[in-house]
Amino acid sequence: MPSIPAAVHPDVSDVFQRFASRRSVVHSTRGIVACSQPLAAKCGIDILQAGGNAADAAVAVAAGLNLTEPCSTGIGGDMFCLFYDAKTGKVSALNGSGRSGNQFTLERIRSSLGLPAEAAPGDMIPLTSAHAVTVPGAAAGWVDTVARFGSGKVDMSQILAPAIALGEQGYPVSELTATFWQRSEAGLRAASPNFAEWLKKDPAASPDGYRAPRASEIMRNPTLAQTFRALATDGKKGFYSGRIAEAIVEVVQARGGHLEVQDLEHHMQTGSEAVEPISLKIGGDDGVEVWEHPPNGQGIIALMALGIIQELQAQGVVPKFGPKDHNTTPYLHAIIEALRIAFTDANWFVADPNEVDVPVAGLLAPEYLAERAKLFRADAVATDKSLVHGAPSGPAYPSPAWHSSDTVYFAVSDAEGNAISFINSNYGGFGTSIVPKGCGFSLQNRGANFSLDPKHPNVIAPRKRPYHTIIPGLVTNLSDGSLHSVFGVMGGFMQPQGHVQTLLGQLTGGLNPQQALDAPRICIGSGMPEEGDVFGTIVSVEEGMPEETVAGLRALGHNVHVITGKARALFGRGQIIRYSKDPLENVALWSAGSDQRGDGGAYPL
Repeated sequence: MPSIPAAVHPDVSDVFQRFASRRSVVHSTRGIVACSQPLAAKCGIDILQAGGNAADAAVAVAAGLNLTEPCSTGIGGDMFCLFYDAKTGKVSALNGSGRSGNQFTLERIRSSLGLPAEAAPGDMIPLTSAHAVTVPGAAAGWVDTVARFGSGKVDMSQILAPAIALGEQGYPVSELTATFWQRSEAGLRAASPNFAEWLKKDPAASPDGYRAPRASEIMRNPTLAQTFRALATDGKKGFYSGRIAEAIVEVVQARGGHLEVQDLEHHMQTGSEAVEPISLKIGGDDGVEVWEHPPNGQGIIALMALGIIQELQAQGVVPKFGPKDHNTTPYLHAIIEALRIAFTDANWFVADPNEVDVPVAGLLAPEYLAERAKLFRADAVATDKSLVHGAPSGPAYPSPAWHSSDTVYFAVSDAEGNAISFINSNYGGFGTSIVPKGCGFSLQNRGANFSLDPKHPNVIAPRKRPYHTIIPGLVTNLSDGSLHSVFGVMGGFMQPQGHVQTLLGQLTGGLNPQQALDAPRICIGSGMPEEGDVFGTIVSVEEGMPEETVAGLRALGHNVHVITGKARALFGRGQIIRYSKDPLENVALWSAGSDQRGDGGAYPL
């Protein structure tokens, strides 16, 4: 048999294609799956064809992505979703994030990390630490998504069957996934003795006959397939009690962690949480309502930034932007500064609303946004001293360091007019890279985003959810409440920044879904304040941005870094599905785009 050509296995450092591709919008009248892996999209299409709806198909996609893109997502992580019900026009939200363990007191965690009792700036839980493992919420979230929003025509056994087949029969690994998998191999080996469950068996591989798969090679994960079978057969009980729960606790405690079986059983009983989505109306009577998931997610940042820009326009400080303004200096300066102000508030206020008061209504109130808009300067970058969080409440406090992350976002629509905006994440890469024995998945490190300062609202505490980066987005039309789109951009703290840019690209730039995703983006640092850049004055700009725009931003005082090549992963990967009607045929039309920075695409039913 001839060997696979070397070109099929590109250099691991060359993440992006040598030649840029052109993608067109994908249209369908029956439904679409837009995600970062074609084989995972096929899992969703199979369920739509079997009679399932968008929610059923989304869970199938989430499971498929656990296999085809494990360096970003999995059943060992968390999920959120927004669902649009075509029959009622209602937007619903489900919080599928897990909590810390009951033994996760601040004193115990600081002591276990070898930190002094008194907090210091920069104290954090390392991404690879067992103390970063919170209870995985995805398994319960998948079950609850189907129970709350599903069609009732397919059950979990049918929904998980396509992913189970991938795990048992094998699948070819895509290019970007192979690249990130190879970079993660050392971490997997260091994290736990069960690393081989996420590596490919190769007798020639040194030192033990296992290695990360290469692009186009066949990978199997029968132990993950067994985990999916347990969830399909026994529901939440199959994951949060018995063999799987015990394996999770055993491997975490072996690394000094404090997670207990009771913590997983507690999540099985409490399950995911149905929460009220938050929204902001923009553009007047003919405009749209933008929906985000509430805290403990960071979707409020996107809403605040959009609201601040709207207030700046109402005050005449910046113009009403149109297609010619897209990615010009004034346009991006307004977006950058609005995001900096919004992040400054969110760094303090976003936390678990079940444990602390999160003043969502106050943060989104027009009068508050108008007051925050006064920090904006059209002729220069706002000074560091001016950027401290405002009222509703609480003293100013320098925000802790935060981590970036790896995530999958995808969108699904169906022939009935329903649509779901779904996001699932390990947090950083394979998460902690800790693999429970015989389970085939890695455990997330979402707990790394807890604060270790007792004064901070997001301070770690027992049975508490941390600040979450993952955010799904959804838009409805103000004129009649109909669906406008479901959308999202994955990539840690880039996510609200991507939401603002891809949405405004469509609303004010006149871009179609694919163009809105293809357009060069900006990112404030790594998406959050960094050491030496406390208030986000570093602005990363993707190659392809007009040179005059880059020069103009620098002239305003922005510390601009132009990002090229493989480092463009910083700007995330997104999906958009738009809804409309053919005016002559009166037929529903789905139009989708999928980010060129990823391996996947938009796939019509």
